Amino acid sequence: MTRILLVILLLMATAGAVVAYGDPDQIARARQNLTQIFGSSISAPAAAPAPAVQIARSQGGEFAFRAKINGVSAPMVIDTGATSVVLTWETAKAIGLPTDMLEYNVDLETAGGHTKAARLTLDRLAVGKLVEKSVPALVVQRGQMKTNLLGMSFLDRLESWGVRSDTLSLTGYPDVTGSINNSARHRRPRTVVD
Repeated sequence: MTRILLVILLLMATAGAVVAYGDPDQIARARQNLTQIFGSSISAPAAAPAPAVQIARSQGGEFAFRAKINGVSAPMVIDTGATSVVLTWETAKAIGLPTDMLEYNVDLETAGGHTKAARLTLDRLAVGKLVEKSVPALVVQRGQMKTNLLGMSFLDRLESWGVRSDTLSLTGYPDVTGSINNSARHRRPRTVVD
């Protein structure tokens, strides 16, 4: 009888913590703890499939698409040669970033030549179903670039990406906690398909 009361108390405390925090990682840990206590009688839900996005090559040879940066739609081009996501000043201003308060102290080589950029972190960057939070990015000075670039600071977070038959495929990690973005997930090496 004491064991049953202890288990009920444990379940209530776990449920209270999960409701109080609403954190997907804590929910997953609580489920794992309960599974260890009760064995396989509590089954964890199957992981959601990995989100994937396919982008067709444009007539100009680029992989161009519309992303959502902090909830605002913006045109972008995939650039695997860019170490970071790079935004034009105009796009940064349009999505509400404090362009006048940024410190443009990063040297940057672009297709148009040398320029200065400012570092910042984007709260949220979504490419179709792929959503990443706290993405490092650069903003170039006004008029220095015409196109926003989706560089490696986003692509390195994906499970895989690659080009086949003029289609770029981006694949995120499977959702193991029931949330859209699990920032604590383990990063696996990315694979590139030629």
